[in-house]
Amino acid sequence: MKLNRRSETLQPTAYSLQPIVSIRPFGRIVFLATSLAFLLGSCQPQKPTIKIGINAELTGEVPAVGASCRNAAQLFVNEVNQAGGIDVGGTKMPLTLIIRDNGAKADQCAAVSQRLISQDGVIAMVGPNASSCAIPAAEIAESLNCLMISPWSTNPKTTIDTSTGHFKKNVFRACFTETVEEPILAKFALNNLHASKAAILYDMSSETPNSDAKLFSTAFTNLGGKIVAMETYTTGDRDFSAQLTNIKKTSPDIIFLPAYYNDVPLIAEQARRLGIKTPLIGNNAWSTPEMIKLDTGHYLNGSYFSNHFSTGSDLPNVQQFVKSYQKKYEQPPDDIAALTYDTMGLLTEAIIKAGKLDRKAVSDSMTKIKKFQGITGNFNYRSGSRDPMKSVIILQLKDGAFVYVMTLQP
Repeated sequence: MKLNRRSETLQPTAYSLQPIVSIRPFGRIVFLATSLAFLLGSCQPQKPTIKIGINAELTGEVPAVGASCRNAAQLFVNEVNQAGGIDVGGTKMPLTLIIRDNGAKADQCAAVSQRLISQDGVIAMVGPNASSCAIPAAEIAESLNCLMISPWSTNPKTTIDTSTGHFKKNVFRACFTETVEEPILAKFALNNLHASKAAILYDMSSETPNSDAKLFSTAFTNLGGKIVAMETYTTGDRDFSAQLTNIKKTSPDIIFLPAYYNDVPLIAEQARRLGIKTPLIGNNAWSTPEMIKLDTGHYLNGSYFSNHFSTGSDLPNVQQFVKSYQKKYEQPPDDIAALTYDTMGLLTEAIIKAGKLDRKAVSDSMTKIKKFQGITGNFNYRSGSRDPMKSVIILQLKDGAFVYVMTLQP
């Protein structure tokens, strides 16, 4: 019905032109010239733009993760475009983001990947971030021969083809993997926190926490420590009293929580209310400042976690990024934001090296980048690897802030 009404309103306008054109020849010439100019203008080739897909967790279980990814990508694009774009084969081209929400769900991530690549025509894809999303998305990117770089996914399956054990051709990451992070965290617990007994509480239904728990347990045991309790829960659970009661009975020196930021404050609160004073440690899944906002009772004060980035760095490029991000979004950047910013840097370098807007050429160029200096540190892609070797940062929660403790090398 709307189409019919639109055609009825347009018809009188079209008819009203006829007497004007027939009575006023000069007006007809002007009308025709104007129409010709309009048609010629509409046929002019549009200025080429580089479309980059953002596959982010904007809703669902971890919306702060998706927001940081989107914000940092947009900040990078604004800076590049204000400088005139990037040089592709001698032509300066602006960047355009195509942002899609994956809802932090595996099936939705795969569908978003398909849409970005097949329908939106992006040259490459940034994200997803959570490994449970990045793994299925990577399968789509690989099958469609499109470069994908995950800023934050630490699970090895994101870049490894599990059927062959080899790296996928088109899928990279900007962060260290959990196979690097968890052994370093276990070593920190033993050597720096002097913990000989550890308990672990993790979400058994989530890909990365499940893997993290096993990797930490193996590393801690191999280094001479003892795992006295391994308790589990399922995504969406809000009562952890039974698991924490079991942990309390074992008297651990530390409790490892490889949990996402939205679960950690509640677990910490219930632990403290049960009288558990044992120090808590976590990994990069804790990293967003949103966790501090959720920890209204400061139950996490004094806890440690491993991370990819610290706003406390005195490096000029880091401080410039922190300043720019803070000014635009009125909050400090987390590691996801910093890693996304570096991911955009890696991607644009690959596009520049490719010299043309061709997916295969861009993906091939990415394989040739061996070293990259970013705000999250120095990247070293060893021959054939899609995972950079990078240092691990230890942070502590103190008085509602993330405080830098030390940097550890793999």
